[in-house]
Amino acid sequence: MTTNDASAMTGPTVDDTRARPSGTNAKVIRGAVLGSIVEYYDFGIYGYMATVLSAQFFVKDDPAAALLGTFAAFAVAFFLRVPGGIFFGHMGDKYGRKRALTWTILLMTVATAVMGMLPTYVTLGVWATVLLTLSRCLQGFAAGGELSGANSFVSEHAPRRWRAFHTSMVNAGVYIGSLCAALMALLLTSVLSEEQVGAWGWRLPFLLSLVIGLTGLWIRSSLDETKQFKELQRREEVEQVPLFALLRSAKREVLIIIALGGLITGGAYIASVYSATYLQTVGGHSPQLAFASICIAIVLGMITLPISGYLGDRVGRKPLLIAGSAAGAVLGVPMFMLMSDGPALLAAVAPGVLFICVSVVNGVSFAVYAEMLQARFRYSGIALGNNVTNMLLGGPAPFVATLLLTATGSELAPAGYFVVCALVSLVACAFVKETKGSELAA
Repeated sequence: MTTNDASAMTGPTVDDTRARPSGTNAKVIRGAVLGSIVEYYDFGIYGYMATVLSAQFFVKDDPAAALLGTFAAFAVAFFLRVPGGIFFGHMGDKYGRKRALTWTILLMTVATAVMGMLPTYVTLGVWATVLLTLSRCLQGFAAGGELSGANSFVSEHAPRRWRAFHTSMVNAGVYIGSLCAALMALLLTSVLSEEQVGAWGWRLPFLLSLVIGLTGLWIRSSLDETKQFKELQRREEVEQVPLFALLRSAKREVLIIIALGGLITGGAYIASVYSATYLQTVGGHSPQLAFASICIAIVLGMITLPISGYLGDRVGRKPLLIAGSAAGAVLGVPMFMLMSDGPALLAAVAPGVLFICVSVVNGVSFAVYAEMLQARFRYSGIALGNNVTNMLLGGPAPFVATLLLTATGSELAPAGYFVVCALVSLVACAFVKETKGSELAA
């Protein structure tokens, strides 16, 4: 069934004449955004504290190996995102989007808080490393259901003419959560000495998860289920196993989602998480400059997202997808040249340029995903496609970039990874149909 064929089968329509959300939609967006902030603060703080965690949970004698080990644990979590996405996608498509989103935030909060309580390598040896990795895996499992569920939830509430604009705000919540994590890392390294951070300060951002997690849980519990899912329940058309229905009916769409997400997964983690390490280890810049640079990048991304979503609703999704992907492919190498050998000011701005490219694509991508899939397996389809891309390109990004740098000796090797991610998204654009203004398939 195509999107146009399905337009006649959708449930009650909503006012689509203005971009400003109605009271109900504003509450939905606020709840989804705040929940995403909580989730991605928890998920992102690990990456921003990578250099500290490598000294606390891995063998200190070889700093390069310890950093690789830390990023390997970072990558392992992304493999758990796929089963997490399948689990929460099943829950969201069978029992409701709201229930699934409530459980994702609860699991993420517990996993992050546990990290802050773990004994270190000095105390527990290799078992400390194992426990850290297991906690990170629980984070990955929870993250597998968050972004796909929040975007499914908001897209089903949004007016069709402003769907990309509304879903772009959800992704802005992801950036805000990451920004909060980066600001926390910046604050720790600025206020505390290196010895204090290593002794006890590194635990604080993880333990803070308990406070913000409970806040997010309360926010999520106050939201109403989407009308489209309620309509599926009323018609008794809820799938018993949504994943099977997805694979029978929408394999092509899932493959497009996997490829289209190259830049917003692999490219995003190179431009943010890995760039903080690259600026310090290759560029020779201070931790303060590195973290400040990532904060600037994320702020630029937050500004770009709603602009991209707005333009995607006005001129179409494909022009934005193509423009962001092509710009990323062209600018990857020059920006890494600035980070490795440029003056401090330009080096600090370079990750932001790359992150703008990512955000141009990200501003419309999840609206495209939602518009390609039917309601009975929408959550599962977005979760599977997005998390497979995260597993293949996103999670391994810092590890592979570090490995490429070590193996080749070329300071520009990590730029190649970013460019490849951008090219994967660019090629996928050829298979995307324009869906601007379409109704969601029932």
